Amino acid sequence: MGASMMNPRTAAPYGHVCWAYDDPAEFEGRAGRFLAEGLAAGERVWYAVPGQPGEAAERLAGLAGFSDALRRGAAQVVGLDAAYRDGVVDPVAQVRRFTAATEEALAAGYRGLRVAADVTPLVRTPAQVASFARYEHGIDRYMRLHPLSGMCGYRRAELGDRIVAELACLHPVSNVPDVLFRLYACPPADGAAALAGELDTFNEEMFGTALEHADLSPVRGELVMRASDLRFIDHHCLTRLRDYAGGRDATAVLRTPWGAAARIVELIGLPGIRVEAAR
Repeated sequence: MGASMMNPRTAAPYGHVCWAYDDPAEFEGRAGRFLAEGLAAGERVWYAVPGQPGEAAERLAGLAGFSDALRRGAAQVVGLDAAYRDGVVDPVAQVRRFTAATEEALAAGYRGLRVAADVTPLVRTPAQVASFARYEHGIDRYMRLHPLSGMCGYRRAELGDRIVAELACLHPVSNVPDVLFRLYACPPADGAAALAGELDTFNEEMFGTALEHADLSPVRGELVMRASDLRFIDHHCLTRLRDYAGGRDATAVLRTPWGAAARIVELIGLPGIRVEAAR
């Protein structure tokens, strides 16, 4: 699976990856490859770890060019608390921190900033999960238009499958096979967010949770969802989307090439939602 993608609307790399893991060494190896790609592309890279940064830096020293990058400042290995605030992460403040760090990297002559972080300690309580999930979508919107990319590591044994799934579905790319839908940022001109995958009665509740975490904003009375890669949505999830938009005094607009969505809305006579054909 590729760890990064190119945004067709801008020259900025768009890579936001969720990586669930069991073995910390496996995640560190994956993160190392992700960061090496960034160094090869001329980006500044950060690796944020819960433990001692010096020990992690020693373990990554074997990566081609990484030791030299550390000496030059192109690479940094930092403690988790240096990249994120302890406790409950403030979603808005955290996006601002990475915005500033990205701008500093550009000012220093790098092509962008790439961050890999094991953020498991930041999502251990319900309050932490709710705040961090909102941050995940906020930083996803920033990444869509700016040269920041990230790999977020979550340890399954500590968090459990449910929490990992709630966070994974807010990423455009993840290695979590049980997450059958994704809600992530799209270019602002295309809508409030993108939907992909399959939505049915089995993940309806998680879909509702993802919408709440994303905290989407309608524009001119419409909450537009770009769903070019949506393969299926049932009437339960269409109703959930309609109710979410209605709670924000808006009409839900689903733009999808999956023609059955429009037929479902017509058959059950569902008001407050409109399905538009899209490629």
